[in-house]
Parts: sequence; C-alpha cells; structure tokens
Amino acid sequence: AAPAKSELARFAQGSLTRLETPAETPAAPDYGFKDRDGKPTSFAAFRGKVVVVNLWAMWCAPCRTEMPTLARLATAYAANPDLVVLPINVDATPDGLADAKSFIDVHEPLPLYSDMTFKLPFLFPGSAGAMPKTVILDKQGRIRASFTGEADWSSPEARALVDVLLAETA
Repeated sequence: AAPAKSELARFAQGSLTRLETPAETPAAPDYGFKDRDGKPTSFAAFRGKVVVVNLWAMWCAPCRTEMPTLARLATAYAANPDLVVLPINVDATPDGLADAKSFIDVHEPLPLYSDMTFKLPFLFPGSAGAMPKTVILDKQGRIRASFTGEADWSSPEARALVDVLLAETA
C-alpha cells in the first residue's frame, strides 16, 4: 500500500507534481552543519520558522538551475521573518565550497550553509543521496514535505504550500 499522505498533498501539482507529503511528520535530523563563516548550527536554531531546506552541490546541474527559483521565493517573503530559505551546499571539498560561495553570491538574498561530510542528503526521507533535495520544515521543526529533483520554488503552488505552513501556529 502507498504511504498515507497529509492534507498538503493538494500542492503536488505543476512543477511540484512529485512532492512527497507524508502523514507522519518526523522531526528534522539532529545534525550539525555550518554557516557561511564556518560556525556550527543545526535545524533547531530555526525552530519557530518555516524552513525551506535545499540540499545542493556545484556538480549537480539541476541544483544550479533551480537556485534562482529559491532566490525568488526568498525575495517574495523577505518581509516575513517566519520564512527561511536555507540552501545547504554538500560539496565535500574546500574548492567545491569556494565555488559554491561564488555561485550563491549571484543569487541574493540566499545565504550559504554547508555540510562537507555529504551525510545530510541521506538523513532525510525519500531518494537517498539524490540531488537536489528540498525539504520543508514547519515551525515545530517537523518534516512536512520533501521533493527530490528540480522544481520551481517560486511557482504559485510552492508559494501556496509555504503560505499554509506560515499560517499554522507554532
């Protein structure tokens, strides 16, 4: 039997056709990654906000193609402090991370976070290690939706999904 889906399944249309919306909503992994300055952080630091986590790498062409749509989503919600678009680069070398910094700088207002161990893509449900991987966390830090592959995160269906999660109380 197919796994049960949540009420968010209605947003699995358009470029989000493959959106996974499990009925069970596990917490985001308790896993550390780093901010642009190399300071450790974790998903717990973003509790109370809706977080659009995007796992990407420079060697992943669809990841780079998708990034402008994440930047447009971040820009559209720039006035709302309750939404965070969180691209986490998983290039496992210093050179890869340097290239990622240069690339992300073109896509204002996106920040840069990194996981040079390449473990994070395997800690979320769905296609293990496949890229890009986008996971949407609710204000309680639970995984509410995930998407493997390239999508338009500035599309009407993506924004409607974000709006529903923003309207929920923490």
